[in-house]
Amino acid sequence: MKRIAIVLAATSVLALGACKKQAPESLPPPPQSSAEPAPSTPGPSAPQGVVPGTQAHFAQQMQGRDTIYFDTDKFNIDAEDQAALAQQAAYLQQYPNIRATVEGHCDERGTREYNLALGERRANAAKNYLISLGVAANRLTTVSYGKERPIALGSNEQAWARNRRAVTIVMN
Repeated sequence: MKRIAIVLAATSVLALGACKKQAPESLPPPPQSSAEPAPSTPGPSAPQGVVPGTQAHFAQQMQGRDTIYFDTDKFNIDAEDQAALAQQAAYLQQYPNIRATVEGHCDERGTREYNLALGERRANAAKNYLISLGVAANRLTTVSYGKERPIALGSNEQAWARNRRAVTIVMN
C-alpha cells in the first residue's frame, strides 16, 4: 500500500514537471506587411440615435402617446385617446413591416379574473380603433396583464389612474 502511494506521488511530480512552460529561446519573426495600404477612412459606423421602426424610436416619436388611460371600470376610447391612437396609427402606417402588441392594464382593485377581463377589453378597444384608422388587423395583437404589471405603486387615486391603461409596443 505504501509502495502504491509512493509510485503515485512520483508519477504526479513527473507529470506536473512535464507541464512546466518555459519561455522560447527566440521569438518568431513579426508578420510581414501586406502590399495594400490600410484604409484611411473608417468603415460604416453605427447609426446615431435610435433606429426607425424600433420600440425606442416609436416611444420617442409618440412622446408619451404610446399609452392611453381609462376611467375606473371603463374601456371606452375618449377624444384624448383618439388623438393618441391616431398618432400611433400614422406611425404604424409609415412602417408597414412592423407589428404591434396592445397591452391592457388595470389598477390593483378588483379580482385577478375581473382585471384580466377588463385589461383585455381595454387592449381590444385600442386595437379596434387602430384598425378603424387603417392599420391591418394581422399586424396587431393584444395581451392583458390585468393588475400584474403596475407602472405606479401605491394605493391611491393617482397611482390607480396611471395603472388603468393600454400601452402599444412595436416589434420589428
